[in-house]
Amino acid sequence: MIAETVCSAVSVAGLGIAAVTAYRKRFLAAARIAAYSLVPLGLVMTGVVGWLADTAFSPTAWAGFVVLGGAWALFMITRAVERREGGTRKERRAAKAAGRREAAAPAASAPSLGQGSGPATRPAAAPRANGSGDDFSDIEAILKKHGI
Repeated sequence: MIAETVCSAVSVAGLGIAAVTAYRKRFLAAARIAAYSLVPLGLVMTGVVGWLADTAFSPTAWAGFVVLGGAWALFMITRAVERREGGTRKERRAAKAAGRREAAAPAASAPSLGQGSGPATRPAAAPRANGSGDDFSDIEAILKKHGI
């Protein structure tokens, strides 16, 4: 009963503010304020406010929320453990199969990385004189190691 009264009072106050805003010739803002003001009144008329008030003061409802929270926490914990272990059984099988396919791929593509007359075999650029060559020496070593 109190919740319905408060929601109705909020709606009436909001409609009053909308009327003052419309009087100041700000019709778009007044329409928006009126729309927001009618939401609590609509919730009272549909019975949602009464249902929420009954739920807020019901120990059974709060116990239900606790059970739902526990279920959600259990679900999240199992997902985290599953990700840490490497996924589900299907995902592990797929990863093993992909590992077997990947193991065969480097041997098959090794000739394409060999001696060739393409842009991949051009020499690396000379380092600059101002000392920036030291910054990229590690990167150049990695690239040379991979044949790039």
